[in-house]
Amino acid sequence: MKETIFNKLDQLYDEMVNVRRELHKHPELSFQEEKTAEFIADYQKKLGLDVRTHVGGNGVVATLKGGKPGKTVAIRADFDALPIYEENDVPYRSQNDGVMHACGHDAHTAIALGISRALVDVKDELHGTVVFVHQHAEEEDPGGAKSMVADGALEGVDAIFATHMENYTPVGSIWHNDEYVLGSSDDFQIEIKGTGGHAAFPQDTTDVIAIGSQLVSSLQHIVSRQTDPLKSAVLTIGSFQAGEKANVISGSAMLEGTVRTFDEGVRQNIHDSIHKITAHTCEAFGADHEINYQFGYPATKNDPAMNQIMVNAAKGVISEKDIIEMEPNMGAEDFSYFAKEVPGAYFFTGSANEEKGFIYPYHHPKFDIDEKALLNGAKVLAASALDYLDMK
Repeated sequence: MKETIFNKLDQLYDEMVNVRRELHKHPELSFQEEKTAEFIADYQKKLGLDVRTHVGGNGVVATLKGGKPGKTVAIRADFDALPIYEENDVPYRSQNDGVMHACGHDAHTAIALGISRALVDVKDELHGTVVFVHQHAEEEDPGGAKSMVADGALEGVDAIFATHMENYTPVGSIWHNDEYVLGSSDDFQIEIKGTGGHAAFPQDTTDVIAIGSQLVSSLQHIVSRQTDPLKSAVLTIGSFQAGEKANVISGSAMLEGTVRTFDEGVRQNIHDSIHKITAHTCEAFGADHEINYQFGYPATKNDPAMNQIMVNAAKGVISEKDIIEMEPNMGAEDFSYFAKEVPGAYFFTGSANEEKGFIYPYHHPKFDIDEKALLNGAKVLAASALDYLDMK
């Protein structure tokens, strides 16, 4: 059946390109994807799938039941865009200024819809069920995956696969890992409350900039001195705002930062240490403080058996030397919520082409892909789903 599906996907390549470009022209921000969700639902309904809309928000779940009994496998594709002004001069450039598909979610959706159309033609021969989980709001915490899970998107699903476009590796390759792929992502804000005054009389003030500077330095010790060096973690202060004039000591300061980890124990320890160090530092210098700490997406960890199903499936699509085991990185993805519920595999599909100028990373205003990646991603995902369903 796989060869039949591959042939059908070859024939559907132009349509997948057209779908991707149509979505690219009309991007919508996280939690605002009403027209995109409607486009997806209409496409799947016309194919005859059982479609649920407004799943956990703007999510869409489309179910294709095979003609023969078997397991249920899901394919996930996200479809939200980013608040970025597109700088590409292409016919399919975003028509919604300030909003752009700069992360490949238009491609992910086109891939899922292409697979759906290809499988419909052979559904009577299909063992089991394929569920297409079209997820809204991947780009903005709390994301759409968590609410979709809560709303039953994975009800009856035994396993799930997903891919992501990747311009750090050329078209015709994939990146994968049997275990961790991406880190968790938490954010925090620390407000330091002191007493402002004249810069010439610091003894009459509580200098929040001096306290904040000490705090920035102290927080770095959490990773360098309190975390097992064999367990990765990142703590970054990305914003430090206080004061407006050289001769005025501000009465308040705001620090904002992010924490990235793989290990849940490390994640909790960093949270606890941030609270403890902040409280003690501020108390030592006579300042009050307030912390707002938000736990974001968990780390994305593949199921080893599921990932190997994908790797073996990929060998029938691309050269084995181009199936590359990647190092985990500290990016984040709310596919992690799906993978916590059922065994899953998440991999990157190479989409870069230096000769054609497709070299810019995701979230860049000139991000674009070699659209041959659509075909590669569709074949690997489809083959993975079929191989899973055929396993006894």
